[in-house]
Amino acid sequence: MSERIVITGASGFIGRRLEQHYRGTGAEVVLVGRRGPDVRWDDAAGLRAAVTGAAAVINLAGKSVNCRYSDANRAEIFRSRLSTTKAVRAAIAASDAPPPVWFNASTATIYRHAEDRPMTESTGELGTGFSVEVAKAWERELFECELPATRRIALRMAIVLGDGSALTPLVNLVRFGLGGPQLDGPWFARAARRNAGTFHEFRARGGHQRFSWVHIDDVLGAIEFLRQRPDLDGPVNVAAPQPTDNRALMATLRHLLGVRVGLPAYRWMLEVGTAAIRSETELVLKSRWVLPERLLDAGYVFAYPELEPALREILADRDLLHASAAR
Repeated sequence: MSERIVITGASGFIGRRLEQHYRGTGAEVVLVGRRGPDVRWDDAAGLRAAVTGAAAVINLAGKSVNCRYSDANRAEIFRSRLSTTKAVRAAIAASDAPPPVWFNASTATIYRHAEDRPMTESTGELGTGFSVEVAKAWERELFECELPATRRIALRMAIVLGDGSALTPLVNLVRFGLGGPQLDGPWFARAARRNAGTFHEFRARGGHQRFSWVHIDDVLGAIEFLRQRPDLDGPVNVAAPQPTDNRALMATLRHLLGVRVGLPAYRWMLEVGTAAIRSETELVLKSRWVLPERLLDAGYVFAYPELEPALREILADRDLLHASAAR
């Protein structure tokens, strides 16, 4: 009999990649979402039946943070993460054959803005502000209550690179000649944004905000590795071991796309642009410097430890790699 993998919130590109992989191995994949397709969130009995006897549960549910942090969006970002995580926990607690492992999405944004040193699970310092508070609450909900038969792992994922990821708008900027670094700078702050924790303070200069990333194949690889390690639970940083910075990221993209010149984007441009597309400057200006200490110590070997080969593979697969950068 094939194993059953339950994936919740599978409509994004990470969920689709996991679904494709597990179906390819012959596993029974059960998808949970607002409208199914297999189980809906409001069907407690159906969710309990899905997790009962499952080999693993992978919860990716949550509204995208790539939006404007209005009152309504902030509330939905919290609600969509906490209510779904609570529903999974309740289903596992009520099961008479609970899954041995439950993976729950989290984020490397939980750490503070870091330019001085990298953040690891053992030495990292948690930050402050709206995005950090979301991550903290998400993990608290995951580890709430006793589930003695189920190992729980919070996947503190860095920015995931793949087809359909945050890479797409950066590629578009490069192709239109705007592929220089995103430069932080002073900006006025309204009291409401400060109080909500959504204002990004000016810190990193010259496009040197750190950029921690991970290839989508290593998200899958880390999950499969951790499934085989019953001694590991709790928070795990899922990030490539060789982070870079924004300036180097954009230069690498220009090289691979065959674009010689890239104009920089200054803070005022980013503020105007993100307001127009209903997003936030924090997504590109916060310095995320995260290392996968626990995965490396446990012996996980990254398929894509370096940025250029990772970007090369993704761009080649999308037929975007310039002939001058092909090997």
